[in-house]
Amino acid sequence: MNDRREFLKSAATGAALLGSSRSGLAGMLAQHAETGKSRVVVARDAALHGTGSQPDEKRVLDLLDKAMAAYTGREKPVEAWRRVVPVGKVIGLKVNGVSGKGISTHFALVMAIAERLQQAGVKPGEIVVWDRNARDLEACGLTISTDSSRIRCYGNDVAGFEDQQESWGVAHIRLSKILTRDCAMVIGLPILKDHSLGAGVTFAMKNMYGAVDRPQDLHGGGCNPGVADLNCIPVIREKVRFTIGDAISSVYEGGPMFRPEHLWYPNALIVGEDRVAVDHTAWQMLDAKRVETGLPKLEEAGRTPHYIATAADATHNLGVNDPQRIRLIEV
Repeated sequence: MNDRREFLKSAATGAALLGSSRSGLAGMLAQHAETGKSRVVVARDAALHGTGSQPDEKRVLDLLDKAMAAYTGREKPVEAWRRVVPVGKVIGLKVNGVSGKGISTHFALVMAIAERLQQAGVKPGEIVVWDRNARDLEACGLTISTDSSRIRCYGNDVAGFEDQQESWGVAHIRLSKILTRDCAMVIGLPILKDHSLGAGVTFAMKNMYGAVDRPQDLHGGGCNPGVADLNCIPVIREKVRFTIGDAISSVYEGGPMFRPEHLWYPNALIVGEDRVAVDHTAWQMLDAKRVETGLPKLEEAGRTPHYIATAADATHNLGVNDPQRIRLIEV
């Protein structure tokens, strides 16, 4: 286990280049268009945590493989990843550590993804793990590094923001240079949390608040239409193309900050390229847990995540939130 932990922290050479996919995400999007449904995979392992508070790293890797196989239809991990990412391009992994060590993207998941990316032909220096700042990254158990021969890990506090402001709807922000300049594609690694400040749930789309200079300006109206408008900014819409959502642990009440009294272990990953469908699925999972514990659903609590429907409307067209148009695959 320690050897595999060092693999991510200090990897200086990757697997030999194994080629790239001809179709990749574009091909999968075309398949989805044919069926009229967006695919979302929820992969679970009830034994993921074993007897400890941290998930077992080998089981996390196996769970990731199961999720990717179900999503891509490719059993072999290398073939599955070739369907998702281009080789020879910089891949960003946008984690979320804003709520601190108790409820941040799990190190074991970041490590597992980085391992599989390299085995699929992505060089270590072509992997950038990022978030708002060093504090948030360290909350995920990560170590800051800008060495381009290794897996890089740094925040907006290192890279800075573009001078030019981007605008879409109510979103008037400057974007992180990590997103605009460093990465060709970004995989979102949000962690599932209740959002008691009004948004209801924070997951795939809201994870992009960590890519802007003034996220506080987008919190009005329960983050509606802030979340949807932000994700419509072209560079976010185009580059943030896949989500491997961390539902290994979650806070189902009192979030987004760590609430140990409301900590929950779904022991799951939520995977998909339709960010709206992913968020809708996460919302339903959160609501189910709330009902199980005797709490009202988010709508009954006055915290409906309205930004999900907004993101799906004809103006934003970021994805689908209609359950009849989501192909949910549970494994």
